[in-house]
Amino acid sequence: MEGPAIGRRRFLNWFIGTSFGAMCVSVIYPVLRYVSPPNVPEAATNQVEAGAVNDPIFLDKGYKIVRFGPEPVILVKVSDTDFRAFSATCTHLDCIVEFRPQLGRLWCNCHNGQYDLTGRNVAGPPPRPLTRLVVHTVEQAGGTPLLVVARA
Repeated sequence: MEGPAIGRRRFLNWFIGTSFGAMCVSVIYPVLRYVSPPNVPEAATNQVEAGAVNDPIFLDKGYKIVRFGPEPVILVKVSDTDFRAFSATCTHLDCIVEFRPQLGRLWCNCHNGQYDLTGRNVAGPPPRPLTRLVVHTVEQAGGTPLLVVARA
């Protein structure tokens, strides 16, 4: 003896319903994956080569912005032998700071925040000093010294 037969209408309703559900899932799943990307840790960077001591950017501006892993770092030429490096993001609103040689200060143009050449906040709204990094000079084979920025 056979079981009750499924009617054509019931079968079509089931088939259309599951097809519609599968279509919704195939559209929504990629959107959700795009909105929440996977958590991939960034590689930790302990030091970075920042270029030669006689880089034309230092002669022109007196400072240079370099990437230190995921964050920008400002490298300031104070004198021919004195280079200083700080986190280049302002502690107020994370704007990028620049060096003003005529004032001898690091300056944030977002809200006129100012830092001295030790990284200490001296004017404007920044609540904390800039993070200081260590600058080393390394001799290259060609004779031109190379600047290396490292964590303190």
